[in-house]
Amino acid sequence: MNHRRLGSTGYEVSEVGLGTWNIGGSWGDVDDETGREVVRTALEAGVDFLDTADVYGDGRSERHIGRVLDERDAHDDVLVATKAGRRLDPHEADRYTYENLSRFVERSQENLNEATLDLLQLHCPPTEAYYRPETFEALERLEDEGEIAHAGVSVEKVEEALKAIEYDVVETVQLIVNPFRQRPTELFFEQARTRDVGVVVRVPFASGLLTGALERDQEFPEDDHRNFNREGEAFDVGETFAGVPYEAGHDAVEALEPHVPEELSLAEFTLRWILDHEAVSTVIPGTTSPEHVRSNAAASALEPLSNRAHGAARDVYEDHVAAHVHHRW
Repeated sequence: MNHRRLGSTGYEVSEVGLGTWNIGGSWGDVDDETGREVVRTALEAGVDFLDTADVYGDGRSERHIGRVLDERDAHDDVLVATKAGRRLDPHEADRYTYENLSRFVERSQENLNEATLDLLQLHCPPTEAYYRPETFEALERLEDEGEIAHAGVSVEKVEEALKAIEYDVVETVQLIVNPFRQRPTELFFEQARTRDVGVVVRVPFASGLLTGALERDQEFPEDDHRNFNREGEAFDVGETFAGVPYEAGHDAVEALEPHVPEELSLAEFTLRWILDHEAVSTVIPGTTSPEHVRSNAAASALEPLSNRAHGAARDVYEDHVAAHVHHRW
C-alpha cells in the first residue's frame, strides 16, 4: 500500500482508504458482523484511513470502527475521519454553531472511543454555511479545546470546496471525483495543491455503476439510496450514481469498457484513474464485501494508466455524462 500526504495535517495516509457509509445504512441490510469484518479486512490490507459519519446508521458505522480498533489496540495506527452536521433538523446553515457541533463531536467520541477526533469534517453543509465565518470559528474553537485534532469539509460542489479552503482551519476537502465527475480535476485540484489541502475522494464507483456489476434492470432494496434517492428525494442527488441518470450511466459504461486495458477490471481502472491525479490524498471506496476491500486496496500497486486511456475517459465523459453533471457540481 502506497501512502500520500494528507495536506498540512502532518499525516501520511494509505492512498486507498475505506468509506463506511455502506456498513452503516442506506445500502440495504448489512449485519453487524459483516460490517466489522469489512473494517478488519481493510486494516489487514494496509488501509489506515477510515472515513465515517455520525449519521451513517445513526452512529452504527462509527461504533463498528471503534469496536474493531479496540479489538486490535489500533487507535494510534489508523486515522479516522468522521463528519458532523447532517443530524441538524432542519439542516440549515445558521445551525452549524459551536454548541451544536460540540454535541455531535462528543457523541462521535463516544461511538469511536476516542478522546480527540483525528479529523472532523463538516458534512455537506448548505452553501450559505461557507460564507459564514462563525461556522469555521466553531471548528477552530474545537481544535483549541483539544476535542478535534484537525478539521475539514465534505462538499457537494466545487465552488463550496474553493470557498472552504479560504479558511485556514480547513486542512482537507472531501468531494466526489471519478470518470463520471471530472469537474474537480479542472477547477479545484490545482488550488488544493497550492494551498496544501488534503483531497479525499468519495463515491469513486458512482454507486456501483463504475464497477460494471450493475444491470440496467437492477432492482435495489427499499432501504437502499439507489432506490429511494434517484431524484434527490432524501439528500443531494449527486450522491446517488454520482448524479448521472441511471440509463445514461449504463450508456457511458458501455462506451468506456472497450478502453479498459485487458488486465484491469472496470473498478480497478476507475480507482487507478483517480489515483493518477497527484492532488488526491486518498480515495475511499465503500463496500459490504471483504473480498472487494482487498481488491480495492490492491489498486494502489497498479501501474498508472496511459495517456490514451485518460483521453478515452475524457471523451466518454464529454459525450455521455458532462451534460448531466458538469454544470451542477
